[in-house]
Amino acid sequence: MPRKTFMGSISSPKVDIFVDTGNPLLNHTLDGFLKIGTVAAAKVAVEETYHVVKRGSVSKHNFETALKKMCKEGAYWGAIAGVYVGMEYGVERVRGTRDWKNAMIGGALTGAVVSAVSNSSKGDDIVMGAITGGAIATAAEFISYLT
Repeated sequence: MPRKTFMGSISSPKVDIFVDTGNPLLNHTLDGFLKIGTVAAAKVAVEETYHVVKRGSVSKHNFETALKKMCKEGAYWGAIAGVYVGMEYGVERVRGTRDWKNAMIGGALTGAVVSAVSNSSKGDDIVMGAITGGAIATAAEFISYLT
């Protein structure tokens, strides 16, 4: 039986904006903030575009609300990503090695910090945030090894 194959490759776009602050920790943190903050703002833009298309109308108020939501989500996601990237980089520097454990520790520290600064945080919430942050970061690190 004849068989046809398709060979090709798909690559993601590479966008690098580098701001040199003179400090590698700040450079990594700022890079994480900008990249993930941009993803969050784009996510909100697509969601709001969907709602506008669904409603069939655009107003100045809807546009301003969408813009505020984009900025808020971008800053929130970017801040969490910046903390995580900074924590992971700091752990890497302290441990002197680059492996999945840095992601786990950085994620746990980030989860604990994010939980601690929330208004309704309790001791158990901080521990659960640390466990969740460590688990998500470790899973993401293992997935990146697969690709």
